[in-house]
Amino acid sequence: MRGVSRGVERMKVASVVGARPQFVKAACLSKALRAAGEEILIHTGQHYDHAMSDVFFQQLGIPEPEYQLSAGSDTHARQTARMLADIEAVLLKEKPDMVLVYGDTNSTVAASLAAAKLGIPIAHVEAGLRSFNRQMPEEINRVVTDHLSSLLFCPTDEAVAHLVREGIRDHVYQVGDIMYDGVLAFRSAALAESAMPGKLGLQPGQYVLATIHRAENTDSPGRLAAILGAVARLGRTVVMPLHPRTAGYVKKWGLERLLNAPNIKQCSPLPYLDMLCLLHHAEAVLTDSGGLQKEAYMLQVPCVTLRSETEWGGTVAAGWNRLAPPDSEDAIVAAYQAIEAPHESPPIFGDGHTAEAIVRHIVHFLGRTSQ
Repeated sequence: MRGVSRGVERMKVASVVGARPQFVKAACLSKALRAAGEEILIHTGQHYDHAMSDVFFQQLGIPEPEYQLSAGSDTHARQTARMLADIEAVLLKEKPDMVLVYGDTNSTVAASLAAAKLGIPIAHVEAGLRSFNRQMPEEINRVVTDHLSSLLFCPTDEAVAHLVREGIRDHVYQVGDIMYDGVLAFRSAALAESAMPGKLGLQPGQYVLATIHRAENTDSPGRLAAILGAVARLGRTVVMPLHPRTAGYVKKWGLERLLNAPNIKQCSPLPYLDMLCLLHHAEAVLTDSGGLQKEAYMLQVPCVTLRSETEWGGTVAAGWNRLAPPDSEDAIVAAYQAIEAPHESPPIFGDGHTAEAIVRHIVHFLGRTSQ
């Protein structure tokens, strides 16, 4: 049975990543894992172009993946099925003691299914998050992964409570948020090395940063039009790093006129350090990204989330984040106009030492020493 001590043998963990938020998390955790044992890094290729993948590995010092798969773009079912088969082949070859997955992507659920079918324990980083919206593919991925996992690493107390309500109590740990480790580790480098926001001709505090990529927004012509229409009405320069998915749907729905509004400054997806610097100096954020909501809170930048719900309820409760259902231009504009930075930001994402805590729990679970 897996998870039984074998004396002083070093552990072997297979970590699976595929999308840019996972690369930032892996930058922090891979170093700690490799100090305690062997890590096999598997890149599924879910995000596969240079701007969305390679540049992150280069900037953040992430080890070169031992396995580079070719998931590419496709329907959810086809992409997940392709990754499931490819990851299974790697696991059969490498025979790791544990498979570690991050977040809520198709890469996450594919790796979890492959590991579970082979009887390999799963460690889920960012466990317990819930939007309670089963129309979101990410919500399905979270729920399935949590119920398959042997170790569940929750970023907040709220996430722990969600798991308890679902009957998941064993090996559940509130360790803080691994992305906070990343913000603390890379913030100084971002501010020192990035040419943002000056490279885009912007003054600090005089622009809004906006990102759109979730299927619920991009795949709906009404919602995408409402978001772009609202952005054009903010009365402030808006920087929009354009996700390839979003660019495709803007063209498909014939919304180029809205995207080309005079106050919208488009750019390609940015490397992490540039994005972190741009966020640090922004007046506010408009986004449907879960990761950017958190990073805005960590850097004390007010945020409007372009969704009806969020997994990060603590940021809303603390007053730094407002929900704006993207069905109405007026609702989005009103949410932006109402934002105001609170005086305090409670430490809801931990102390910045999440990576060390995760590795300690993995070592204990597997019965290995770190020598």
